[in-house]
Amino acid sequence: MPTVLVTGGCGFIGSNFVRHLLATDAAVSVVNLDALTYAGNLANLTDLTGHPRYTFVKGDITDRDDVRGAMRHGVTDVINFAAESHVDRSIQDSGPFVRTNVIGTQTLLDAAREFKISKYVQVSTDEVYGSLGPTGLFTEETPLHPNSPYSASKAGADLLVQAYQHTFGLHAVITRCSNNYGPYQFPEKLIPHFIAKLLKNERVPVYGDGLQVRDWIHVRDHCRGIEAAWRAGRSGEVYNFGGRCEKPNIALTKELLKLLDRPESLIEYVADRPGHDRRYAIDCTKAERELGWAPRETFEAGLRETVEWYRANAAWVAAINSKEYLSYYAKQYGPSA
Repeated sequence: MPTVLVTGGCGFIGSNFVRHLLATDAAVSVVNLDALTYAGNLANLTDLTGHPRYTFVKGDITDRDDVRGAMRHGVTDVINFAAESHVDRSIQDSGPFVRTNVIGTQTLLDAAREFKISKYVQVSTDEVYGSLGPTGLFTEETPLHPNSPYSASKAGADLLVQAYQHTFGLHAVITRCSNNYGPYQFPEKLIPHFIAKLLKNERVPVYGDGLQVRDWIHVRDHCRGIEAAWRAGRSGEVYNFGGRCEKPNIALTKELLKLLDRPESLIEYVADRPGHDRRYAIDCTKAERELGWAPRETFEAGLRETVEWYRANAAWVAAINSKEYLSYYAKQYGPSA
C-alpha cells in the first residue's frame, strides 16, 4: 500500500490533489507536509479531519529534519507541489523563490535518495519555457527559457530533478502545466482575485492591453494528470498538461463580468508587468498518448462552477482577505496570470 508524501498539500493544487487521491484510491495513504506560509491554508482540507489515511505534518521542505520527520511516516513516494508561485512577488524579492523552489527541491531529492523512495514527481509549470509568439505550442522538447525570477527558480528545480535521475538513478518524473483554476485557489491569482472584486462591484486591473494569452485547465484535470504521471510516467520524462483552452486575459475578464452580471466599465487597464510573457500554450499530446489522460472539464462549465464556489464560500475568502499581507500585496501588485 503506497504512502505518498505530498508537499505543499495545503495549497490550491496540492489540497485538490490530496482530496482527489484519497477519494479515488482506498489503498493510498497521504502524508501532507506544509509550512503553512501565506498560501498554505489548513482550512482547505478541513473535510479530511480524522481521515484514517491522511496525516498532516507542519514543516518546511528546506529543513532537512522536517523532511526526514515526514519521511518516517512510512513514505514510499513523493509528489512535490510546494513552491513560491506568484510572479509579481518574485520580481519584488526573488530570495524566497530560490530558497523554496531550488533549495527545497534539493532537500527533498536528498531525502528521497536516503529513504529509497519508489517514485518522485516534480510539479512544475509551463512558464519555464518562456513566451510564445502568436502561433506554436510548448512541447516537452521546447528549450527552457524562463523570463521571471519565479520561472527561473522552477527551471532550476527541474534541472536538479533531471540531474538526480541521471546521476543517482532516482525514478523521477516532471510535470508542467498551464494556468489552473477552480476551488480553493489563493485570491491573489487572476480568476479568484477578479471574482472577489467583482462581487463587491470593484474595478479589476488588467495588465497592458489585456491580450496576453494563457491556456486554462481546471484543477481537477491537472490532478488527474499528476496522478497518471505518478502511476505510469517513465522515469526521466517530462509530461505537459493543458486544457486546450487559450484565452486572452481581457476575454477571460469579460467572461467573468458576464457571469457576475457586471458592466465592462469595471475594467481598469494598468501598467504592464515587467517582462510579462505574451503567450503560453501547451501541447499535451505526449500525456494523452503515454498516460491515457485527457482534459475532461469544459472551460465554460468549469468557470461557472468556480464562480459559484467563491459565491458560496465567502467566509473562506474573507478569512484570507483579512490577513494583513494580502491587503498589502493587493495594493502593490496586480493578480498573477
